[in-house]
Amino acid sequence: MFRQRSPRVASSAVEKAYSEIRARIISGHLPQGARLKEEDLALEIGVSRTPVREAVRRLAQEGMVELRPNSGALVAKWSVDDLVQLFDLRATLEGSVASLAAERMDSATLATLRTLARTMEVTMREGGPHFLERIAELNDSFHKGILAAADSPRLSRMMAQLVELPIVLRTFNCYSEEELRRSLGHHVELVAAFEARDAVWAESVMKAHVLSAKHALVAAQRARESDTPLVATA
Repeated sequence: MFRQRSPRVASSAVEKAYSEIRARIISGHLPQGARLKEEDLALEIGVSRTPVREAVRRLAQEGMVELRPNSGALVAKWSVDDLVQLFDLRATLEGSVASLAAERMDSATLATLRTLARTMEVTMREGGPHFLERIAELNDSFHKGILAAADSPRLSRMMAQLVELPIVLRTFNCYSEEELRRSLGHHVELVAAFEARDAVWAESVMKAHVLSAKHALVAAQRARESDTPLVATA
């Protein structure tokens, strides 16, 4: 007798496919413009094609995937204009987040951010084959800590995609050594602003931090579009 799959099992398969495909896009394992083949992804993830199809549709709604007639699903590409608009918006929103965090942050969170900022600088000095990945993880925790301290559900919802989409472009891999040092220096200054409970200072540093990332990524994207290789960086 044919047994219909329960909604719970189907939902679980969609979540598994969604999480796996999303993680591959964010990590760069699936680069910009890569075609998403349902059959291959289903075999790799261990689900049927239907959950993969639903997951891809969900990612398309979030802007990570493009659905094109006759081409199927592709990992979304970002133009220079896209990046400029994205980071200008992020600078405004994340500046507001930092401003609120400066007023609302507790001592435990401040201590955690201070440790994260110092650890990122130590990680850069020590180097190693995977130090950029480690810095990216620490950076993610740093910014999420600030967002949590701001305690603004509305800003959290607005920031959800803006914080993660740039990771698709692997921000730190686009930095020169000087740009990376400046970025980590911004973290240290943000901690100082939070210690001083200075909302204006925190907001201005965060905006500078985001806009600095914008210029590094725009340069990388222009080089990518013109097929001009970037000089190897840190």
